[in-house]
Amino acid sequence: MPAEYTQGDQFRGARIHLCDLSGLEIRDCDVTGLKIVDCYGGNVSLGGGFERVVVNDVDVTAYVEAELDRLHPNRVLAREATSAAEYRAAWDAIEKQWEETLDRARRLPEAKLNEQVDGEWSFVETQRHLLMASDAWIGNAVLEEDAPHHSLGLPGGGMPAEALAKLLGLTLDATPTLDEVLAPRLARMATMRRVVDELTEAELDRVCGRKPADPYPDKDYVVRRCLSVVFKEEAEHHRYAVRDLTVLEADTRTE
Repeated sequence: MPAEYTQGDQFRGARIHLCDLSGLEIRDCDVTGLKIVDCYGGNVSLGGGFERVVVNDVDVTAYVEAELDRLHPNRVLAREATSAAEYRAAWDAIEKQWEETLDRARRLPEAKLNEQVDGEWSFVETQRHLLMASDAWIGNAVLEEDAPHHSLGLPGGGMPAEALAKLLGLTLDATPTLDEVLAPRLARMATMRRVVDELTEAELDRVCGRKPADPYPDKDYVVRRCLSVVFKEEAEHHRYAVRDLTVLEADTRTE
């Protein structure tokens, strides 16, 4: 079992020299100012929200973003929506892509839908996380529902999962089928459809009466920001889901 370091700052400003870091995984960390110099190896993978990435003195940030937008155009719709009509158009596209991807996923055995690829969330876990995102940012913040959180919701990796589970009544160790997760998940998507269909410019600028969840800072949360967060989550996690579905489909063909 490899060593694991969680919620600490013992590596801040550290210099690691002449060490074997093969297989090292850094997840849900602030890596601002990270430098990897004169190192070597194969199969290096980076993923996350980076403001600027330089590889061998070449700034590749704009290239990576442009390529992601080309491959996943709904990222652009989700990111750039500002008017009520643009939010509706973005949600139309998100609904359509998930309808197609769910049809694709259903062709795999149920066990594959609960299988993780390279340690990432399984397809079912991804649906659980998107359920949680909708519950927090729409059900709780925008709509101020009495009981917005479904027990199958799954917090993001950077959040205090155990504390949130206790606070919100989440069952983190649940092992639901895809259909069991999709029952509340599709209901939340239908709620989002209603929200965007009724959206006005004034509503977009309304300050919500609640924040998404207790770990978030105490500040004003405007409806447009809440919508944008959910739209971005939908677009990015769809990207991850189809990436891993490709691997699972290939595995199924060779078994």
